[in-house]
Amino acid sequence: MTVLHLADETETADLAAFLSRLLHYDRSAAVRLQAAGTALAVFGWPPSFEVLAVRTARLAKPYEDGLDVTLDVTVSAGELLESVDEAGATAAVPAAVTGPPWAGVLPPRGGWRPEPGLPGAESLRALVAAAVAEFRSRTQELDAGQRTRTELDRIGREIWSRTVGRTPLPVRAVHAAQSLGFLRPPPPSGAGEEDLVLFSSGAWLRLRSPYGSVAVRRVGTGSLGVSVSGR
Repeated sequence: MTVLHLADETETADLAAFLSRLLHYDRSAAVRLQAAGTALAVFGWPPSFEVLAVRTARLAKPYEDGLDVTLDVTVSAGELLESVDEAGATAAVPAAVTGPPWAGVLPPRGGWRPEPGLPGAESLRALVAAAVAEFRSRTQELDAGQRTRTELDRIGREIWSRTVGRTPLPVRAVHAAQSLGFLRPPPPSGAGEEDLVLFSSGAWLRLRSPYGSVAVRRVGTGSLGVSVSGR
């Protein structure tokens, strides 16, 4: 069995937290694992946000036997979480599963350039809070006969498809980043705020934070519409 040895307990706890958040939105979630050397990337797709997300982690060594060079496999997020040993800083890789469509659609590895116009982290958190409040207010105002799934989805799409600041990034990508733990309040020192950056590469946009990245494909460039790259 392939065993991942993470760099320390903090890396292991962060991985477990990311998997738990994915499972909160999809109890049958799958994740795609990619590892080379001592770098691990875990890709997931929380359906509530229609984005792919990735959390990266440092490995203490590649694998249990030290012979494998790379890893690229799609597995059950729940089974991977069950195998995580935070005290021992390890995780056993479960058996592979048939990958969902999103698992085969990842953004390019290179060619990313910074995009201007992204508000600061505090403004982004306020933007998400305002969007959530607006959705609740507008849906609560609906009569019982109007409160259908179709109408709720229509209001949600209208709000979450709006763009952020002077960028083409949809608000739903920022909402996903916050909900997945990528857009955290800064520590007392304020360190990390400057690391929140928006990038583009061809059809893709990527919001990167110190804790993970969410990338979306620009409207009109494909049916899936979303993808993710590492932090």
